[in-house]
Amino acid sequence: MSQTTSLKEIASQLRRDVIRMIGAAGSGHPGGSLSSADLFAALYFKVMRHNPSNWTRSSASQDAFILSAGHLAPILYASLARSGYFPVGELATLRQFGTRLQGHPCVGHGLPGIVQASGSLGQGLACAAGIALAKKMDAEPYKVYCLLGDGECEEGEIWESAMFSANHKLDNLIAITDWNMCQIDGNVDEVAGLGDLKAKWEAFGWNVEIVEEGNDPDIVAEALVRAGSVKDKPSMLLIKTEMGHGVDFMAGKHGWHGKAPSAEEVQRALAQIDETLGDY
Repeated sequence: MSQTTSLKEIASQLRRDVIRMIGAAGSGHPGGSLSSADLFAALYFKVMRHNPSNWTRSSASQDAFILSAGHLAPILYASLARSGYFPVGELATLRQFGTRLQGHPCVGHGLPGIVQASGSLGQGLACAAGIALAKKMDAEPYKVYCLLGDGECEEGEIWESAMFSANHKLDNLIAITDWNMCQIDGNVDEVAGLGDLKAKWEAFGWNVEIVEEGNDPDIVAEALVRAGSVKDKPSMLLIKTEMGHGVDFMAGKHGWHGKAPSAEEVQRALAQIDETLGDY
């Protein structure tokens, strides 16, 4: 990949990959994958210190990423492939029988880049906190990043992990919430209601920043860097995004949380998203 390729161009290609993957599979979760594409572009192509050539599940001597919202696997797979963890052409096997690209990230097939199996919502932050503590104990100067869904923050284990992380002063842990206000059953505020999410995380002892322009990868990258400089506290970035961002008939609609586009809808969506790195 050219060093002159912008993060916005990378995010655009990741969105194309997601649409094509899920359309071909006939199942998957496009809405959140599209809303978080800019975050993944910022993380994997700007901020994270990672090297596909010597990556191991232990994530020793490099940063680690945990996808707590495991249903967003398509955008993670696209980011890993475009980063060089495995051939881009393998994206075409999403959700096929025997594929390494399962519907939710798993470790049983040995897919490079997957630190932890995920999909049962609420568990990823606990795993990330444990890895962050281990890196502290090993005196590793590396960070652990973890992506949550806003609907996922209704899970109790999230808040148990929040207490643990603050108690152990895990300033090498940076969590991100994809705050698109949609979950499978509707608007997040209508389902359970998160209230003042920033105040909640601060009350648990975290450094918190709201990122208003969560679908601008350059702004997200700057926020990630700021969070990485905080001392003695874990950080939470509340990234305000749009469900289905980049595709007009998906944008802001919770119905696209877990619905695959038809062949015709795939073409309508791709017509709105620039091809920047070449389709697989």
